[in-house]
Amino acid sequence: MNTTSSLLGTMDWSPLVLSLKVAGVATVLALVAGVALGWLFARKRFFGRTVLESLFMLPLVLPPTVIGYAILVAAGRRSPLGAWLREHLDYTIIFNWHGAVVASAVVALPLVLKSASAAFEGVDRALEAAASTLRQSPFSVFLRVTLPLAWPGILAGTLLAFARAMGEFGASLMVAGSIPKQTQTLSMAIYDAAQAGQDDLALVLVIVTSVLSITVLVLSNRFFSLR
Repeated sequence: MNTTSSLLGTMDWSPLVLSLKVAGVATVLALVAGVALGWLFARKRFFGRTVLESLFMLPLVLPPTVIGYAILVAAGRRSPLGAWLREHLDYTIIFNWHGAVVASAVVALPLVLKSASAAFEGVDRALEAAASTLRQSPFSVFLRVTLPLAWPGILAGTLLAFARAMGEFGASLMVAGSIPKQTQTLSMAIYDAAQAGQDDLALVLVIVTSVLSITVLVLSNRFFSLR
């Protein structure tokens, strides 16, 4: 007990704070993109729709290292975008916590997208049609009718996306690295502690991560039950 108390008192909690920050920002990005894409795939039929949707769902099945490599190719220092950002803005996402945000948002997006698409498909079109007869614009119908009815399902998927972003490791490690107090998230801190033989520290971090994940899953199941 004394050892545990001493460890808790001397622990560096920056990985937890950074994980919450990275996961929070990544979830917001995934939510905005996921809702837009979910509505598009649920309501519109166009050539190549299935292929395009599959491309956005790829992060669910691809190894995280592949996602990390793709981000490096697209926005790394040697890429056209990365070189432009570095030359004109003196900015790069490589070895930056922003890179962890990008990686986490990419892997979390499919969870929001799929939940949002299913939620929009479950909305009664008759209610939308009724709102349209009251001189409501399509955007107003979306905000006042469609989105509120679909929101429980969207929120459930968003919570799962937050949990996925919290646990992101492989892609973030490739893009942002594991720099203490700068880019080292909980998952990276657990890996580093285990590699250094600090089993007590690794165990505490695992427990913290597990408690957060269980809490998010319980909340997600609650919102799924409201659909």
